[in-house]
Amino acid sequence: MSHTAGNTKIGFIGLGIMGAPMVRNLLTAGYDVTAFDLDPGRVEAVFKDRAEDGGKGASSIAEAVRDADVVITMVPASPQVEKVILHEGGVLEHIRTGGLIIDMSSITPQTSVDVAKAAAAKGVEVLDAPVSGGEAGAVEGVLSIMAGGEQETFDAAAPILEALGKTIVLCGPHGSGQTVKAANQLIVAVNIQAVAEAVVFLEKSGVDLEAALDVLNGGLAGSTVLTRKKESILAGDFRPGFKIDLHHKDMGIVTDAARNVGAVVPAGALLAQLVTALRQQGDGGLDHSALVRGVKRLSGEKLED
Repeated sequence: MSHTAGNTKIGFIGLGIMGAPMVRNLLTAGYDVTAFDLDPGRVEAVFKDRAEDGGKGASSIAEAVRDADVVITMVPASPQVEKVILHEGGVLEHIRTGGLIIDMSSITPQTSVDVAKAAAAKGVEVLDAPVSGGEAGAVEGVLSIMAGGEQETFDAAAPILEALGKTIVLCGPHGSGQTVKAANQLIVAVNIQAVAEAVVFLEKSGVDLEAALDVLNGGLAGSTVLTRKKESILAGDFRPGFKIDLHHKDMGIVTDAARNVGAVVPAGALLAQLVTALRQQGDGGLDHSALVRGVKRLSGEKLED
């Protein structure tokens, strides 16, 4: 059965930078959403002024999941996914047989496989469906969604995913979505680092930086990263759309997964170290475009905290 707005109740767990706007888009699409987060303030913020949309907050995972046809999880990493879904009091303990779990967190492919196996034993379907597009993509409902799982499950979940994203692709069996997300994070990190190095090079050369970035973005050097991050880099505004702490986690996934399959990712290994360095310098809570701060430090600039 297709999970359309009229006949589907959704339990949503994880209301951070990405999860909160995703819930708002589901409410706008007409879904009945019950949401939970460890921080009650986040729950209250999501449903403030949205009472007429039919959604409500929950005070526990059990309450969010109890009446749900579909449960969406959007939490930081594998340990949180395991705790929220697999452990005592988690989603699998409370979701009905025949229900669907869509895990949209960015985690290791193996964790997604483990979740799918545990869910199958309880008669519950699973998709791993991590996303790309950052906070702006979540707010605008134009995320890129890379899924892993069965075709039939993916087809049934399509209406829900279409309320959240624009480019929605089934990439293969369980864990495949996470593998593609790891590749995405590799490309994004290398791209941001290239932009960061160009920015520092241009600044030190005395060029009009805004004009330079405009012309670069019109040619082969143009990218979604440059389009999305140009203004915030120019303004020195590194409020997080996607935190360095999370990209640090993702670069660990990339390097481990690549080693496991025998793929060599030298630029990925370098970026993993540069992201770690930025984190150790106290910038873990900043947006990943703050890689420019790391390049500035390497170039001898003294930065304000």
